[in-house]
Amino acid sequence: MTKKRILIFDDDAAILEVVTIIFEENGYDVKISETSHDILEKVAEYQPDVILMDNWIPKIGGVEATKLLKSNEEFKHIPVIYVTANNDIVALANEAQADNYVSKPFNLEDLEDMVARYMKEQV
Repeated sequence: MTKKRILIFDDDAAILEVVTIIFEENGYDVKISETSHDILEKVAEYQPDVILMDNWIPKIGGVEATKLLKSNEEFKHIPVIYVTANNDIVALANEAQADNYVSKPFNLEDLEDMVARYMKEQV
């Protein structure tokens, strides 16, 4: 059985490290990106099942990157979970057309549960 894939867009190395370890321990395949302007290329190449998107990510930012993805016929079905420390997370996630959101600092279990839920829907 192929592993479920998570693509994480975040430029915070500490968060990337922790989240990567947690999800790999849960049996997922994880790929990370510290920039978001090349989101379509990255998604096309990796074909993730779920995407975690940080708001403050270099070049174009989480909202623009998510909108690019969601306006693409081929990729718009991929769930995007918006992850940010911003107070306006609900508004940002809505504007970005993200499927869900988790605010930083997040509870890892909450994030794991949310990802697991979307992975089940992909089966």
